[in-house]
Amino acid sequence: MAAAASSAPPFLAFLPLLLLLAVAAFSPAATATAARSSNANPKAPFAAVTPLPLQALRQQRARAGSSAAKHVAAAAVGASDGTAAKPFTARYFPQELDHFTFTPNASMLFYQKYLVNDTFWRRPSGGKGAAAGPLFVYTGNEGDIEWFATNTGFMFDIAPKFGALLVFIEHRFYGESKPFGNDSYKSAETLGYLTSTQALADFAVLIRSLKHNLSAEDAPVVVFGGSYGGMLASWFRLKYPHVAIGALASSAPILQFDYITPWSSFYDAVSQDYKSESLNCFSVIKATWDVLDERGANDKGLLELSKQFRACKTVKYADSIRNWLWTAFTYTAMVDYPTPANFLENLPAYPVKEMCKIIDGYPANTDILEKAFAAASLYYNYTGNLTCNPIEGEDDPHGLGGWQWQACTEMIMPMTVSNESMFSPSSFSYDERSEECLESWGVRPRPHWVTTEYGGYKIDKVLKRFGSNIIFSNGMRDPWSRGGVLKNISSSIIALVTEKGEQEGAENNWAHHLDFRSATKGDPDWVIEQRRQEVEIIQGWIDQYHQDMTEIYY
Repeated sequence: MAAAASSAPPFLAFLPLLLLLAVAAFSPAATATAARSSNANPKAPFAAVTPLPLQALRQQRARAGSSAAKHVAAAAVGASDGTAAKPFTARYFPQELDHFTFTPNASMLFYQKYLVNDTFWRRPSGGKGAAAGPLFVYTGNEGDIEWFATNTGFMFDIAPKFGALLVFIEHRFYGESKPFGNDSYKSAETLGYLTSTQALADFAVLIRSLKHNLSAEDAPVVVFGGSYGGMLASWFRLKYPHVAIGALASSAPILQFDYITPWSSFYDAVSQDYKSESLNCFSVIKATWDVLDERGANDKGLLELSKQFRACKTVKYADSIRNWLWTAFTYTAMVDYPTPANFLENLPAYPVKEMCKIIDGYPANTDILEKAFAAASLYYNYTGNLTCNPIEGEDDPHGLGGWQWQACTEMIMPMTVSNESMFSPSSFSYDERSEECLESWGVRPRPHWVTTEYGGYKIDKVLKRFGSNIIFSNGMRDPWSRGGVLKNISSSIIALVTEKGEQEGAENNWAHHLDFRSATKGDPDWVIEQRRQEVEIIQGWIDQYHQDMTEIYY
């Protein structure tokens, strides 16, 4: 359904949390680029011409001995070498379809994929496995588990210190863990089993079975997750404290529901990231949307826009270009890392800063859409490999499709765009969302279910007397941080928050779960310190667990 000019682009209603735990061990960007290249027509009518500021950035990198490229390559090689030394093995667990009913279909089995790395695991030496090293379990997000595992270097980095067994569990209905195979997304009849509560139960059943099979019943379990995976990790600790002794939830917006967090906070934060770099950059992007709507109002305008944005084929809707730009600016803010990265796309260090340099490098009278296109090209085509832009009909290389169902059932995170934002103002209505979801899936959302099932309101008062052993890590440069836990709740529910500018001014770019990225030589001191604190806290949990177990046995 096409959105009105004053409303948010259609994709915003289902913007996935994405994600994401980035490490330079693997290049999903290469996968995405390959997918785009395979879709791109080699005889595309609108041949790509690299914007001059982006050409200059690439030339500067080349003159410097391709230092940025070498950083990415070196990090990738280092992580790849590490992965070669610490490989994960794919396994499949026979999982029940429905953990909460006893209907005939409930006991139907599907095979849930999980990955294991036992390179550094301290195996049980006897007795009931009391000497076994801990299990560090990643609670899978909304995508292929191998994508997350190969982009979660932090867990690999700390495994030797703890003698830990690493386990990455794929979320049901994603990757290869589809209960109904290719028909899993067919209708609400099949997708009805895609819920966060079912996913958490999957994790619990699999972990218990794995510990039993490994004769490691007494080995402590710590769960890890970032973004939606971080939400799951924190909820798992609250729901299954007898299975996991603690959780590290990075960039987990568990308060982005109901009326707990201001609805405009996400896009206000994205806008502030750009505004802090350059007021002109912010203003150019803010002015882009009206110009785009005006020029895309008819077929002739769409043809001209297709040429200007180097589309692989003529776009049918101006909203397609709007979404393309909106995605670039939003996701770049999310992954505004202080070192080169290639998680979503191949990007240089401080990509928001680099985008703004591109915009600011143009003369003031340059066409505003040319500036916006050049900036977005940094996100989509920093390597220069694309010959045209597949603006419409792009593939889903990481298998995120199930999130649209989740965003229409229980993951209702209201988002609006304020007049102060650099994006077009938009509103949110529970009633409108309900109608959209009914039209798309034949179901209506339960918008307040998450806060009913897991809590959220007055979380500090509730968890102070109830919960324990959770780390919520956030950086204020990350737009998702506004929906996270930003203050300590108790002595054992800790909020580790990096304020932008705290130590290195504008260079302090704590973006989306930066702490889960693999350590590199270029990591700023504040990143190193936060990871150190996380390791110290986890060590304390494990020490306390073993002390408690000793008291039980003796």
